[in-house]
Amino acid sequence: MTAKGSAAEGGQGEVIREKRAAILSLLTGALVWGLIWYPYRILRDAGIDGVAASTLTYSVAFVFGLVFFRRALGGFSPSWTLFWLALASGGCNLGYVLATLNGEVVRVLLLFYLAPLWTVLLSRLLLGERLNRAGVFVIALSLAGAATMLWHPRIGLPVPKDGADWLGLGAGFSFALLNVLSLKAQRVSIEIKSMVAFSGTMLIGGLLMLCGIGQLQLPAAPSAWLLLGLIGFVLVVVNFVVQYGLARVAANRAIVIMLSEIGFAALAAWFLADEALGLRDWVGGAMIVAASFFSAKMES
Repeated sequence: MTAKGSAAEGGQGEVIREKRAAILSLLTGALVWGLIWYPYRILRDAGIDGVAASTLTYSVAFVFGLVFFRRALGGFSPSWTLFWLALASGGCNLGYVLATLNGEVVRVLLLFYLAPLWTVLLSRLLLGERLNRAGVFVIALSLAGAATMLWHPRIGLPVPKDGADWLGLGAGFSFALLNVLSLKAQRVSIEIKSMVAFSGTMLIGGLLMLCGIGQLQLPAAPSAWLLLGLIGFVLVVVNFVVQYGLARVAANRAIVIMLSEIGFAALAAWFLADEALGLRDWVGGAMIVAASFFSAKMES
């Protein structure tokens, strides 16, 4: 074997290892996000509402980020892409927390994972990706699944039944936008994108409280402070890990990998909250999941 051939194989092996690490990072993020609704419910029961809890935990994450990422922040350069990434992150994180606090966890996540529909459209709009037959099929199947889940026998219209449904849909759109913008900002370091994501959640959460949506009530119990700090630390780690994966995996495939979050959340919701879905929810959810798997073909 020549030195040139050996170097080529070594380079290919490095690419494979990087891809595996990226997939593992997304699975890790899915596990954390499939479970993180529960500590937020503990904080809610301690008297800290979802908006305040999200703002506080992401503020803690921001402080941790300043300590951990300080060397990488020197290259920060403001841009409209990062501005929209911050807003997308805030909408995703706050929407997810509020939806899972007020609705059925698995139902919220199934609506959240209409994200492939939004990813197909946003990838076409922002990244110029071609809409092939698989993309058209993803759109049709996603919409059919959503209509099945949201169908109301009395009124007939497939619309969200409550605020948690709307928040789940909005968070899913924001998640898709976050994925696409993260790919668009490939030259920006993971550390900077993570800090931008934290700041976006802090900004939107603070504005909501200024508008009277949510109330900043600091916890009295030391255990609640400890939980806030622990969630903030976990958020730093998982955002860095997920950003690593998103930067190395196509947006449509990333959505498919992150679908494992539904399984983690379903088990946790059944075990911790005694939640169960109806047949129509499962049928519609299965169609949405299938659409997510088909979205991976968008890469070809």
